[in-house]
Amino acid sequence: MADAEPSLQIHRFPLSADVDALRFLPRLSAFDRFVVAALHDYDTHTSSLQLHSLTLPHLTEKDRPNLHLRSSFAYSSRISALSLSQSPERPILVASTVAGSLHFLFLDPVDVSLKSEYSVEDKSLHAGPISGVDVLRDGAECVTVGQDGKVNLVQMAESKLTYGRVGDTKGLSEFTAVRWGSEVEFATGGLGFGVQWWDRRDPRGIVSQFKGSSWFRGSKSGIVHSVDIHPSRKHMCVVGASSGTVFAWDIRRPQQPILLAGVGLDERTPAPSESEVWTVKYDTYMQLPNAGPSRILPVMMSSEDGMLAVLEHGVEPLDLLAEACAINSFDIDPLRPSDVICGLGFETICLLTRP
Repeated sequence: MADAEPSLQIHRFPLSADVDALRFLPRLSAFDRFVVAALHDYDTHTSSLQLHSLTLPHLTEKDRPNLHLRSSFAYSSRISALSLSQSPERPILVASTVAGSLHFLFLDPVDVSLKSEYSVEDKSLHAGPISGVDVLRDGAECVTVGQDGKVNLVQMAESKLTYGRVGDTKGLSEFTAVRWGSEVEFATGGLGFGVQWWDRRDPRGIVSQFKGSSWFRGSKSGIVHSVDIHPSRKHMCVVGASSGTVFAWDIRRPQQPILLAGVGLDERTPAPSESEVWTVKYDTYMQLPNAGPSRILPVMMSSEDGMLAVLEHGVEPLDLLAEACAINSFDIDPLRPSDVICGLGFETICLLTRP
């Protein structure tokens, strides 16, 4: 009799607070991996950034991974967005808050702990909460967006932060998500399922945009929560938004988005979720042989109604996890993409290992 195929392994680590966001750190050790989590405690109304080591033995029925707290930074305001540079020599973590502050934290490579911090004070960048932040791979610069319609670039130079404004709609438009496409280009998302493409070399700022309210049956209430851009296909964004909506946006054809999931928009389009899609990421674990440049690569999504699923254009969704609470955030290990970590609304970090 043939051996049974290996199955998805799921491990849960209870915490003392809700997990708003989390990221895998670049590989720093041959044996341990490290996870940074943004937590919020409703009882004490405090938030923190915590660095955990994740030890993965040879997983068998008797082996279990371990999650161990290494260091923590406390904040008086809730963390609204989290981004991480991918430089293994000096990972830089950038966190924003609902009070409007921005924080750069550095990792000590010797004892693997969060040691130092540089900050921009409340409301220096935005009049209200910072709703989205993304840092370049080398950590030298990040972009922030807010519901006040402002877009800022923040640079780290000579142990201090400098910043400047590159866009301001004066409140006529709100931005809720941002993602770098290259060192000079980035995408933003906002109300009405809208997406914008920015180029720092162009004085106009926005060089291409999609007004989603004109396509999604005139809906102006939909909100973009997450944008991802594949490093080898910067022309193609994937977007997570309201009503279980996930779509691909090609800046070469800006008014022809491709719907991957959504409720009530197309009877032929699957809808693994009916609520807010909090995070979308290209799923590097799912390989498509001979995928042409116009083929949409597989995408992972998480939602307010507790779904974690992989979407592929024209294929039924692959459900990985269904929880009784929101999956606020997830991350895919860039060096071992079979591993996924999720932050659950029920004060838990969940680790999934795919066969």
